[in-house]
Formats: sequence, C-alpha cells, structure tokens
Amino acid sequence: MGLIIALVAIALIAVFFISTYNGFVKLRNKCEESFATMDAYLKKRWDLIPNLVETVKGYASHEKETLERVIQARNMAMGSQNMGELQKNENALAAGLKSVFALSESYPDLKANQGFVTLQNQLQSLENDILQSRKYYNAVVKSFNTKRELFPSSLVAGMMNLEKKEYFEIDDTQRENVKVSF
Repeated sequence: MGLIIALVAIALIAVFFISTYNGFVKLRNKCEESFATMDAYLKKRWDLIPNLVETVKGYASHEKETLERVIQARNMAMGSQNMGELQKNENALAAGLKSVFALSESYPDLKANQGFVTLQNQLQSLENDILQSRKYYNAVVKSFNTKRELFPSSLVAGMMNLEKKEYFEIDDTQRENVKVSF
C-alpha cells in the first residue's frame, strides 16, 4: 500500500513538473513571438523614416540638424542590442519624429504635400500598430513573470534558470502632459 502511495505521489509531482515546464516554454515562446511582432512594426517604421526626412528636406533645408537627429536616432534604434537600449533609442526616435511633424506646422507647403501627408498617415498607422503590439508584449511578459514568481512554479523556474523579462516602457519625458497654449 505504501508503494502505491509513493508511486502516485511521484506521478503527481512528475505531472506538475511537466505541465509547469511546458507552460513556461509556451510563455517564453509567446514572449519571443510578441517581441518579433513589435520588432516587425518598428522595422516598417524605421524604413519609412528616410522617406519622410527626404520629403521634409525639400521644404525645410535649413532644419538640417533636426533631420540629422532623427536619422541618428533611427540608426541607434535599429542597432539596439538589448531591451533597455531599444527602449531608450525608441523614445529618442519618437521625440525626433514629433519635432519633424511639428516642422510641418511652420511650412504650409510641406503640410499640403501629398507625399508628406501619406507618409505621416502611414507612420501614424504604424504607431498605433506598435502601441498595440507593445501592449500585447507587456501582457505576455506579465503572465510569464507572474508564473515565474508564484509558488510552486517558481521552483521549476529556478531549475530552468528563467530570468525575469523586461517590460517595454516609455520614459518619463513621454509621461509629461502636453502643454497647449494660445
């Protein structure tokens, strides 16, 4: 009788370990897939930026410094080696794009240019896609990190040497309220 109880206990532990292990594998793969989706949208945006800069150059050639900063921020974002670097560089790029779109307010001809308007609309659509993919990525990371930290699955996470995943967050300057003045 004791042998049967021991075998049942071992079987239950094995089932728990296997199901928890498989759950972590699924969540890890979802994290990688959701990051890859976000990365694809970022790449599409990075590819549009040189076209936008070239369009703006024709109308605002003396705004060269602003345009160079945007291209530099784009190149840094593309070369990011880890999540922290990517977040920092993406935040700098977002700020640079805001300044390019602000330029259009100073140049009515640019604002009326169909190519510029099309690029601006494409970028705006991509920004919405990026926002949604970031939300999904962060939700998957939350599930992964929560499971990783909860007992008893934390024991399996420790055996698998699973590290906490980083959220994709905005920096503090993007949290500030927009100032409107008339």
